Order: sequence, then structure tokens, then C-alpha cells
Amino acid sequence: MLAIRLPDKIEKRLDRLAKRTGRTKTYYAREAILQYLDDLEDIYLAEKALEEVRSGRSKPIPLEKVMRRYGMEG
Repeated sequence: MLAIRLPDKIEKRLDRLAKRTGRTKTYYAREAILQYLDDLEDIYLAEKALEEVRSGRSKPIPLEKVMRRYGMEG
């Protein structure tokens, strides 16, 4: 279970939306989290990968090599 505090302005907007659509505030909070979770994960993983490359602990793979590997040669 997750409990969050929202600023009054956002809480009121969420409440209004829920009342107008007949859905719960929880429904919309869950939808918002799910919608952005993939993006947040991608950003985090990309930042970690970039940090690995910049520190020399990892080497980037040239795009041409990746394309060959997956049969996508031009």
C-alpha cells in the first residue's frame, strides 16, 4: 500500500476529475504512476549506462555492430 500527500491544488483537481468521471482518485493516481513508470525506469537505466561508459567501466557498442547482429544492415 502507498500513501502520498498531495498539494491541495492537485488534490482538488484529482477530486474534481474523479467526481466528473465516476472513477476513484486511486484509479487516476495508479494510472499516472503506470504511465510514467516506464519512462522513469528508462531514464534511470540510461543514466546508469552513461555513467558506466564515462567512467570507463563499460564500452559503447557501435550502432553498425548492433544492426548487423540483428540483421538490420542497410
